[in-house]
Formats: sequence, structure tokens, C-alpha cells
Amino acid sequence: MRFNTIMGWLVVAAGFYFGLSYLLNGEASAAGFGIVDPAGYYVVKGVRDIAYALTALILLLLGHRRALGWVVLADAIIPIGDCLAVITHGGTVGYALMVHGSAAVLVLLTAGLLLRETAPARLPAPQAH
Repeated sequence: MRFNTIMGWLVVAAGFYFGLSYLLNGEASAAGFGIVDPAGYYVVKGVRDIAYALTALILLLLGHRRALGWVVLADAIIPIGDCLAVITHGGTVGYALMVHGSAAVLVLLTAGLLLRETAPARLPAPQAH
């Protein structure tokens, strides 16, 4: 296996490890993160949302629309998770569905549209005479 591929898999594994650590043992993970002031987590959330937007932007600009569809589909977990977090941590169901549920529907619709898209027909290359 190529070194770059191994490094790519390590990035994936780290993301799953840290994400699951926060979901399964948030207090210990938060302590290990190093932020004492809870307001610091706003920065973390902002940076991660920007990173998601940049990932989508890069795929869109490069014309990798099918890959973009899969990334958008996978990232639908963000508003779904946000919706569940609001519901289970003191927010109202109505607000959670209005804000985060509607975002999840929009993201899932966008993913579906991108994944169903067909490539435009290409014209045949001109023949040399």
C-alpha cells in the first residue's frame, strides 16, 4: 500500500476515533482537548463548519459532482446530529426541527440531486483528415 494511502486512512481513523470519543465520553475528551473556557468550543464548531464548506467548494470547483454528492450525503449527519443534540440537551423539538431538521432535509435533497445527476453528453472528438 502506498504511503499516501496509509496516511489518508490514518486521517479517516483519527476523525472516527476523536468523534466517537466525544460522543461516548465527552467530558474526558473535552478535558483532553485543552480548552478550559467553554466559549472556545464556538471556535471549534466554526472551524469545522468552514472545513466542511471548503471540502464541498473544492469538489464543486474541480467538477467532481458525484464525489460532492457522496460527501454532502455523508455530511448530512451534521444537521441530523445537531437536531438530536438540541432535542436531548434542553432545546425544544419544534426549534430543533425548524432549524436543524430543515437543514438536514435541504442537505439530503441536495445530495440526492447531485447523485442522480447524469453527465452531459460529450461531442465526439474531431477526426483528423
